[in-house]
Amino acid sequence: MTDSCGDPEGADCTEVLAEVYLLLDHECTREHEDELRRHMEECPPCLEQYGIGEQLKHLLARKCGGEHAPEELKERLRATIRKTVVERTGVSVEETSLGLREERR
Repeated sequence: MTDSCGDPEGADCTEVLAEVYLLLDHECTREHEDELRRHMEECPPCLEQYGIGEQLKHLLARKCGGEHAPEELKERLRATIRKTVVERTGVSVEETSLGLREERR
């Protein structure tokens, strides 16, 4: 069952929630970011989850004292997030020389 909050052409809530951190980390295309934001404007539960993720990210940044993670760790985390998003939503996010590119499977 898909849940698109009454909008049959809108994004599925499961997909939106799986991609909240891609949105928070600015790792999706502008078009996809706009689609996710439109969905959240019309879906209070998804907006709430986005807010929780945003607060968690700010808390972690504040508590880590501005230290930066090693690049190798960042790459492993990105790879894990991409793999999880593909497994859950079928959306592949790949880096290109022009930025990030999405492919739906």
